[in-house]
Amino acid sequence: MKVETFDQLQQRIPERIIEHAVRGMLPKGRLGRALFNHLKVYKGPDHPHEAQKPIDLPIRDKRIQKER
Repeated sequence: MKVETFDQLQQRIPERIIEHAVRGMLPKGRLGRALFNHLKVYKGPDHPHEAQKPIDLPIRDKRIQKER
């Protein structure tokens, strides 16, 4: 029997880790399978979706220091 550690899986297919976690949260049955088919997971910040480009908002509270 082959055993693959988390680190090995993360190096080989990092998207599979997120897919497995999300699949476990979805309802079991036909609805869950339909929802899972719409899931798109990408490795890294590059993706083809135009609307999903987050920008940093300025923090005005001087008590909160943001690391840069």
